[in-house]
Amino acid sequence: MPATRDSEPSEPSAGQPSSEGASVEAASAGQPPSERALGTWPAPVRRPTGRDVARLAGVSQATVSLVFSGAEAGRRVSEATRERVREAARSLGYRPQAAGRQLRLGRSGMILLAVPNLQGPFFGRVLEGVHEEAGRNGLAVVVSSGWGSATLAEAATAGRFDGLLICSPDDSQLGELPVDTPAVFLDADPGTDRARPTVELDVAGGMRAAVEHLAALGHRRIGRLRSSHSAYTFRVRQAAFEQAVRELDLDVVELGVSLNDGHRAARTVAGRLLERTDRPRAVICDDDVVASGVYQAAAERGLRVPEDLSVVGMDNVAVAALLAPPLTTVDLPGEELGRAGAAALAALLRGERVAPVAPLATSLVLRSSTAPAGTAPTWR
Repeated sequence: MPATRDSEPSEPSAGQPSSEGASVEAASAGQPPSERALGTWPAPVRRPTGRDVARLAGVSQATVSLVFSGAEAGRRVSEATRERVREAARSLGYRPQAAGRQLRLGRSGMILLAVPNLQGPFFGRVLEGVHEEAGRNGLAVVVSSGWGSATLAEAATAGRFDGLLICSPDDSQLGELPVDTPAVFLDADPGTDRARPTVELDVAGGMRAAVEHLAALGHRRIGRLRSSHSAYTFRVRQAAFEQAVRELDLDVVELGVSLNDGHRAARTVAGRLLERTDRPRAVICDDDVVASGVYQAAAERGLRVPEDLSVVGMDNVAVAALLAPPLTTVDLPGEELGRAGAAALAALLRGERVAPVAPLATSLVLRSSTAPAGTAPTWR
């Protein structure tokens, strides 16, 4: 495990407003909005159409349609002509109307990214990667949370979305999806649905690295604030944690916390941990928001990070580097996860077979929130 430091109307040609629009604009110029009569706003400039592109490129409208109908249809046009059409489109600011094309193809042009918690910063990283890759494939992304298996099945069969990306599901959110629904699972059990691709993160390796790091600093008693949710990713983290502490012969104090309840819940649970007479001198948290709650609970009790308490998080979201001191954490590459999942889903939508994806590597990001174990706790 490496550690790192850190449709077309017959109107004037594109871009030319009507004379009526021009006269309205002149009549209203210099008048404040409150003095303009109703109906005297300037007419909007007409959007360029495929006919305009065809005229500028010196080709037929049918050729323009082929170029913007997708990769397979576009190959019927020479590369030189395709580039001429694209350049004409760029110069006019033309964007193809997707609705008619998608209707012909029986698609909406949208995919659904389902996440457990819209407020979770890690899922923002995932969405960034999904949005980037989906854009390359001409797809729009809708993100949703608070979903269950019935909701997903309904969304899949209503024709609203071409495919689904299901991220970090817990057991209650998994059910039978229609067999003809393209779907990819992210950060999920690869055994969830062996007929559909799954993209995993090596969260086990990341957890082992966190435990080994604290042990190397001399910490023999470690606290853990673990997620109380049943998602596969948290079960894997827990199993890896338990195995690592057994192998290293460490003492452990563990408390559960609801990640969906955010910083306030983490602060409360961390307070209980730190008020123990046998409190640990180091804590590993299941995400960075929980770790921020530990920071606050420690400060309220006169404890310093890292002198009195070493803290390790997981996810490496933006807050990790902004905490004081900056948080040592396990980087889970959410953007890469999103890109890989969206690429797999786009391939499914093209009718291609998707090869299995190896678990994405994680890494321990060393910052300033951990230090060698002292001989005794410092209470101030």
